[in-house]
Amino acid sequence: MFGGLAFMVNGHMCCGIVRKDLVVRTGPDEYEAALSQPHARPMNFTGRPMRGFVYVGPSGCQSTRDLKTWILRGLHFVLSLPPK
Repeated sequence: MFGGLAFMVNGHMCCGIVRKDLVVRTGPDEYEAALSQPHARPMNFTGRPMRGFVYVGPSGCQSTRDLKTWILRGLHFVLSLPPK
């Protein structure tokens, strides 16, 4: 879909990697909160931001704790969706 590696949970994209960035599916309700975190920015690969998805730069997920926090954000959202 976006030219990177994606990790799926119950048929939904949860997170992935595009070049050096982590992509996290936060969902629309947690989108603004995710963007307020250091090193996060809107996912914008088409020229238009995709609400509910964020890019996290490499500095934002250098530690195991930071990476786990971002992955849990994605899991929290996709586990709230019905399986595909």
